[in-house]
Amino acid sequence: MTIAANLGWPRIGPRRELKTALEAHWAGDTAEADLLTTAAALRAGARATQAGLGIGHVPSGDFALYDHVLETALAFGLIPDGYGWSGEGPASLTTLFALARGARGSEIEHAAGVAPDAPALEMTKWFDTNYHYLVPRLSDATKPRLLENRWAAAAREGLAEGCRTRPVLLGPVSLLLLSKRGDGGDPLDLLPRLLPAYAEALRGLAEAGATWAQVDEPCLVTELSSRAGEAYGVAFDALATAAPGLQILLATYFGGLRENLGLIASLPVAGLHLDLVRAPDGLDAALEAWPTGRWLSLGLVDGRNVWRTDLRAALKTLQRAAPGRERRLMVAPSCSLLHIPLSLAGETALDPALRQRLAFAREKLAEVRTLARALDEGEGAVGAALAESDAVRREVAADARLRDPAVAARLAAVTPDMEQRRSPYPVRATAQQARLNLPALPVTTIGSLPQTAEVRRLRAGLARGALTGAAYDAEIRRLTAEAVAWQDAVGVDVPVHGEFERNDMVKYFGERLSGFAFTKGGWVQSYGSRCVAPPIVWADVTRPAPMTVEMAAYAGSLTPRPMKGMLTGPVTMLQWSFVRDDQPRETTCRQIALALRDEVQDLEAAGIAIIQVDEPAFREGLPLRAADRDDYLRWAVACFRLATSPVRDDTAIHTHMCYAEFGDVIGAIAAMDADAISIETARSGMGLLRAFEVFDYPNEIGPGVWDIHAPRVPSVDEMVRLARQATERIPLRRLWLNPDCGCKTRGWGEVRPAVENLVAAARQLRAELA
Repeated sequence: MTIAANLGWPRIGPRRELKTALEAHWAGDTAEADLLTTAAALRAGARATQAGLGIGHVPSGDFALYDHVLETALAFGLIPDGYGWSGEGPASLTTLFALARGARGSEIEHAAGVAPDAPALEMTKWFDTNYHYLVPRLSDATKPRLLENRWAAAAREGLAEGCRTRPVLLGPVSLLLLSKRGDGGDPLDLLPRLLPAYAEALRGLAEAGATWAQVDEPCLVTELSSRAGEAYGVAFDALATAAPGLQILLATYFGGLRENLGLIASLPVAGLHLDLVRAPDGLDAALEAWPTGRWLSLGLVDGRNVWRTDLRAALKTLQRAAPGRERRLMVAPSCSLLHIPLSLAGETALDPALRQRLAFAREKLAEVRTLARALDEGEGAVGAALAESDAVRREVAADARLRDPAVAARLAAVTPDMEQRRSPYPVRATAQQARLNLPALPVTTIGSLPQTAEVRRLRAGLARGALTGAAYDAEIRRLTAEAVAWQDAVGVDVPVHGEFERNDMVKYFGERLSGFAFTKGGWVQSYGSRCVAPPIVWADVTRPAPMTVEMAAYAGSLTPRPMKGMLTGPVTMLQWSFVRDDQPRETTCRQIALALRDEVQDLEAAGIAIIQVDEPAFREGLPLRAADRDDYLRWAVACFRLATSPVRDDTAIHTHMCYAEFGDVIGAIAAMDADAISIETARSGMGLLRAFEVFDYPNEIGPGVWDIHAPRVPSVDEMVRLARQATERIPLRRLWLNPDCGCKTRGWGEVRPAVENLVAAARQLRAELA
């Protein structure tokens, strides 16, 4: 019998209950018990939903209060000093949230053992997704051991409700490869100490009644060092003998196995999961290499995009894998469904033709079950579903709304000169300084200022009709004027308008472009309690009218300082949306770039001297393997330059990137030819600037000296210390001071003193370095 399986489920709940519970607890409004009760209810609901959809292997242990990587590290004792853990017993929620968010407030700052100024762990992208994970911090003093078998507890929780689940663990090798050591050592050195703890965890699973364990090793789809390859052999030899009655499914996703397939086939595991959406050509090699007597899990339903599966094509692949019924097969999504919304049920406002082309997490699992039934019972058993899938494919091919001939003609007319600034950076820098007259170490922020309860009330009032458009605009202008006046008074050299009118850095623009659609409740977790509702790009993209010019010009009229215009870049618009799958991603990105090009020209015409085109997702889109990267970098750089190149020499183009390792793309970042780039460096203690030690970045750079994702106010001394480190790598004349990212998620009680400290730090350094 073919098993319908799932690898992971969205954590946040149908109505973002986890977000609400977390933020209430952090605010001190609810007790720890209330948060844990909400979490237990969400887990129970997830099990019931998946079992009710006919899933035979329902995952457990995939739930996390903040981040599964961090909580795996805590369970195995990978906890740095200074975060409230005594060294014995499970880590508390205080320790969890101190590591995730830094020390702050009475519930953490004054807790025993938590250093009052403890910074949050470094945060970076989970492979090439928009999910962020916390990077475990290791050292030679780290002593792995099983502090809490959260997976056995999850298995027991399911069995108590009559649901035998498949616990999901992040595997030991990937856990270490995703970690960092502050002492310069190799995280893999800790593997011999970590494996006994994993073996104990697996024994606990067997004792709890689990018959399968899913061990996720996503690093197996990347290029491995010889040492990492050896580590996999050592690790799975140990895990295979830990609990003889427990079958291990080795789960890989986000790419193909390629040269690692031989290594994987030698590992003593009962099953292997393949991502056949991202690597559809990997099946034949796997069928040849993988022993017939072992289970093969086929990820045929896209776990990262929202389009319905072509069920007939997927079934053909499944049938190809099962000649003579010799193989033991599972059908599953390509990866965890963490990356897509929960259900289409409430999306009644979507265009009906578009809605029937979509599938969210619930609908994806229905597709999984349909494929498993089709293989076991024959196509006749699921004939209606197959016919509906075929009809949707035909309708997409015939829908003339998807393609605009004018867009195609404009793309065809793009020339190489349109992707080049008029003069090289040194010439532009001279012209810009003459126009802007900025001091050394100019201070700016990344763009957004606090989205307070007042801002949210205004937006909600407009949405439900309680506030007219004119009244709403007047209130937004009032908030903007107050923000600009405050920045002038504090001494911010390049102010921003605050973006109070913007609901989201992608959604705001998508709502003003053709070709985008939006959900009512299509929320996806980005990190912790941070959720986003990615738009859906379903047709050709154009800009019907200016999007930001009026507000930027108004804000600029309020200050003698140069006002910075703010746009989201084409690559980020692409990466942070669910993108149509009927044309190359490059084509869609170039359409967005041309729309933004028009906006850039209009901002310049309105007198905006600095235009920041944010590309925080530039590194995120990079293919996981070096051999696949050149083509992506070619068109990603070209799209940014197409959007930003038409301006004069004395108009500065800035960009922003955050929470990524830049060493392997630093050359491409330089090729983008922005006049200035701001990057996240505070959480890494300027560690991300190591890329600039081996690469002479030619333009200006603003390394973040304030981690805005942690609710703490850094001191002047801390900012000065970080900025001094930056001056060791970057010439003073090309250095800016700024936060790591936008301030929309912080409150004014944090932003005001932090910005004041930022200005004070710049003034102190100017005096020191004069």
